[in-house]
Amino acid sequence: MRVFKVLRIILDKTYLYAGYTGALFLLLILGFVSLQMFARWGGEVITGAPDFTGYCMAAASFLALPYTLNAGTHIRVNLLLNALGRFKIVGEIWCWAVASYLTFLFAHFAIKLTYESYRFNDISQGQDAWPIWIPQVPMAIGTVLLAICAFDNLVTALFTGKDNIRSAGIDLQAE
Repeated sequence: MRVFKVLRIILDKTYLYAGYTGALFLLLILGFVSLQMFARWGGEVITGAPDFTGYCMAAASFLALPYTLNAGTHIRVNLLLNALGRFKIVGEIWCWAVASYLTFLFAHFAIKLTYESYRFNDISQGQDAWPIWIPQVPMAIGTVLLAICAFDNLVTALFTGKDNIRSAGIDLQAE
């Protein structure tokens, strides 16, 4: 059982650090926007800054997904699940199974897209002419971590009747 506790700690820390990394990219967005603003006031133009801002937005969004799911800040519609009554756990398991399947598909295709961009040496269309696989890597990492998080919740729901969602505080057996 100690192995499962260690695994739980590792997964929770991984989701947390992914959230921190997403927040770091938000700070980079602030930096790029501020830099553009100050440059315009000085009559200068920073080429490629809008593109890098967009890359940071994508990275922030995807890297924050596993943390927000685990923290219970994703939108959850419990109306149907509450209507299931004592069969709520079955509904939760079904939802986590579908979510796991879809997020693993999403992760698979995100990795495939990133690899194909690398293989064909795709270059961004903006003024920066940046290899597009570089900003796609955080997207792929975020989707893989989201898939792991969904599967983690599925396994936990199967074996304990609860999920790992923290701030929602939902106990599937109690409701």
